[in-house]
Amino acid sequence: MEPAHKKSRPTAAELNLLRVLWQLGGATVKQVHEAMLPERPDLSYATVLRQMQVMHGKGLLTRDESERSHVYAPAQRQKSLQATLLKDLIQKAFSGSGKALVMAALRHHVTQEEKDEIRRLLHGDER
Repeated sequence: MEPAHKKSRPTAAELNLLRVLWQLGGATVKQVHEAMLPERPDLSYATVLRQMQVMHGKGLLTRDESERSHVYAPAQRQKSLQATLLKDLIQKAFSGSGKALVMAALRHHVTQEEKDEIRRLLHGDER
């Protein structure tokens, strides 16, 4: 049987922290806190520490305790987690239809420039 934390899905706040760690690679709490400050100047070090400890407990982060300052890293690669979350979204919101997801995105969330780029990719023109 799988451990309970294997099925954990990150919250929006946890995804923000994961994005920082995917950019930094392994990092200490201090490094993550400093990287998040420009967007969240009100964010305290203690909050980042607590969140990273919770995420480690959920299996979302790994922790290297060999140094004095622990180094945390995402437990999953970005593309892997995105694929899992996308699969969940397609199942829950679009009755399992990837086409329905793409059509909704194209109608409501894609700029004309992005549509033109998608059209070029679909036609094999990768300028």
